[in-house]
Amino acid sequence: MNTPSVDSSFAALLATQLTLGLPVELVALTPTDVPQMAQLESLAHSHPMSEGNLADCFGHLYRVLGLKLSAGSDANTDAASDPDSVDGLLGFAIVQQIVDEVTLLDICLLPSQQGKGYGKLLLNAVVASAKASAAVVLMLEVRESNLAARALYQKAGFIESGRRKGYYPIAGGKEDAILMDLAITQVS
Repeated sequence: MNTPSVDSSFAALLATQLTLGLPVELVALTPTDVPQMAQLESLAHSHPMSEGNLADCFGHLYRVLGLKLSAGSDANTDAASDPDSVDGLLGFAIVQQIVDEVTLLDICLLPSQQGKGYGKLLLNAVVASAKASAAVVLMLEVRESNLAARALYQKAGFIESGRRKGYYPIAGGKEDAILMDLAITQVS
C-alpha cells in the first residue's frame, strides 16, 4: 500500500496560513539542505543525527519540512539577525509515514529561536500534514528531561503512551524516552 502524499497546493496554503505575520516560511527541504540541517542539529541537540542519518530521511516514506527566513523578512527581526542562523534555516521536522501511522522522528529548532512560537508552528504543520495524508495517529518520543518539548506536545493533545527505560545517553548515564501519541481523528 502506498503512503498518501500531501497535495502541494494544500501544503502551500497551509504554510501561508501558519506563518501569517511571521518573518518565516515553511518549505519542503531536499537532500541539498542536509549540511545545513546537520549544522543546526549540532547546535540544538546534545547527541545530533549525523549527515548520513539525515540524508537517509529523504526516501519515499519521509517528509522533511523546513522553517526558513522569508525572502522579504525585515533584517531587524530577531530571527533575521540571529548570528547562529544556518543559511536562513531556523528549524526543521522529519516525519515518516507507514500506511496511516506517522512518526515525528526529529523536530529541531535553533536554540536562540526556541520559546518564540516556532516550535509550535512546526508541530502544527506536522499535525496538519499528517491529517491531510489520512494518518490516524502521530507518534513521537522525547527525552524525559525535555520539559519544554513535553509541555508543547501535551498542549497539542499528545498523551503519554509508554516509556523506553535508559534510552537516551546523557552525561554520566542514560535517561528515559517518553513515548507520546496523538489521535489524528481527534484533531479539529
